[in-house]
Amino acid sequence: MRKLETHFPERLRRFPLLCAIAKKVDTAAAKRPLRGARWSGPSRYLAALGLFWLTGLHAQTTEALQPNAPALYQQHCAVCHGAQRTGIMGPALLPESLERVRPAEVLRVIQQGRPATQMPGFSEQLGDAEIRALAAWVRTPVVPAPRWGEDDIRASRTFTPVPDDEPAKPKWNADPMNLFLVVEGGDHHVSLLDGDRFEVITRFASRYALHGGPKFTPDGRYVFFGSRDGWITKYDLWRLRVVAEVRAGLNMRNVAVSGDGRWVMAANYLPHTLALFDADLNLVQTYAAATLDGKASSRVSAVYDATPRKSFVVALKDIPELWEISYDRNAAPIYDGLVHDYKMGEAIAKPGYLGVRRTPLSEPLDDFFFDQSYRHVLGATRPRSGADERASAQVVNLDIRRKVADLPIAGMPHLGSGITFAWGDTTVLASPNLGGGAVDVIDMQTWKTVRTIATPGPGFFMRSHEDTPYAWTDSMMSPTAKDTLTIIDKRTLQPVAQVREPGKTLAHIEFTRDGRYALASVWEMDGALVVYDAATFKEVKRLPMKKPVGKYNVWNKITRSEGTSH
Repeated sequence: MRKLETHFPERLRRFPLLCAIAKKVDTAAAKRPLRGARWSGPSRYLAALGLFWLTGLHAQTTEALQPNAPALYQQHCAVCHGAQRTGIMGPALLPESLERVRPAEVLRVIQQGRPATQMPGFSEQLGDAEIRALAAWVRTPVVPAPRWGEDDIRASRTFTPVPDDEPAKPKWNADPMNLFLVVEGGDHHVSLLDGDRFEVITRFASRYALHGGPKFTPDGRYVFFGSRDGWITKYDLWRLRVVAEVRAGLNMRNVAVSGDGRWVMAANYLPHTLALFDADLNLVQTYAAATLDGKASSRVSAVYDATPRKSFVVALKDIPELWEISYDRNAAPIYDGLVHDYKMGEAIAKPGYLGVRRTPLSEPLDDFFFDQSYRHVLGATRPRSGADERASAQVVNLDIRRKVADLPIAGMPHLGSGITFAWGDTTVLASPNLGGGAVDVIDMQTWKTVRTIATPGPGFFMRSHEDTPYAWTDSMMSPTAKDTLTIIDKRTLQPVAQVREPGKTLAHIEFTRDGRYALASVWEMDGALVVYDAATFKEVKRLPMKKPVGKYNVWNKITRSEGTSH
């Protein structure tokens, strides 16, 4: 009997694995033939090949039935969102941009589109499996990672010069220091509100997903918005128009404006950079968010202006350092490393003006808060996997550039939303806790807890004003108490009242310039801005709005009121 190999067609002898499988099947069939079967070597060989072919065909068919998400994206989405998902007319579709968007919401938007935008629904063009594949794919990293350098930033800038004959006065009749900007996240608009009459002056479209709070120039005329997609928009509140725009990064945390109004700085998650601009959004320089030796880089958690210090203060998310970048031309020189270190000889000073002054930390900071002197930063660190999985909080002295205290706060403090006020013969910090229903009150002389105030549930925002004895905090992180605002007497540190919006999310308070009224958000698509009398806690007025996620009073922000974030 001839060997089985003689039955192999010449073309198949080039596939040794296939031939080996066929030989195994042939040998087994020869030893244990089926009853009544009369299979020759070639027959057994052909049967083996057929089995192998059918198995491969099944695998190929199954693979072919899986939707090709990258191809679907290029066909239906790339024209608006960019070939690398970095955004063009539509927002960026990157994991960093979508981290706070629920998967179900991504599915819904692909299926139904977004009202009042150019985003159509695709439920009629795409099947359910294709939509699900797309929704999952846009949450995966882009490989290779998209780049956004200085040339890209400069090319993205647009600017509209002020007409020579334009009057240097507002178009409206209201107190320019008692205006509110209300960010409506439901349909990406901003409303400009008269804080005396509580009437909307104008409403205009914003970039997608504004984040970090708008920042005002010292005279209150201009405001800068930052979006998660990295866009910075300069808007003229007097003339009601966009002045300039630039894209600082692909995913941005927030922007800060210098106390003299000359500089704007952006903190980026992607790329790992800070970007510095002049007041007309011309790029001045970028800073790589990296260690001194450049071996490790980091996302930037936040940047805030420290006006009394004439500097920006920067927290890094992945590197245990706090940076200070001075815009004071007389800033002291910077020495990185040890003076007279034998490895580097005489230390060479770097200019202090617009240079990076580094403070080493034991842990990176996720958010932070200044005391009223701006000498201290109070920072919080989220739990790190593999550690004790607890949040920590610390006090860093910016003058001596080191940690001076640990804050005795359990849970997850939201220090970025803290407030300060006088209590007895000291000043205290009050901060909501994301990890439980509590407000932590810290003595800012001893850095010890003086009171933990129970609330109905974990909250995110806390606000007050110098001219009211009360502080207001929400419980918006609680599934059962998200509809409740708790009002605390700052003199006794005791809750004295609650206001509710049953079944809806009630959050984010801001006071009028004089502290007489507190404005809160019904944080829903069919939401509202609710005005309360700050003394009686009674509702005064209600304005329908589309998920008003935040409101910002010009006077309170530019004067750095102790009752609001800066």
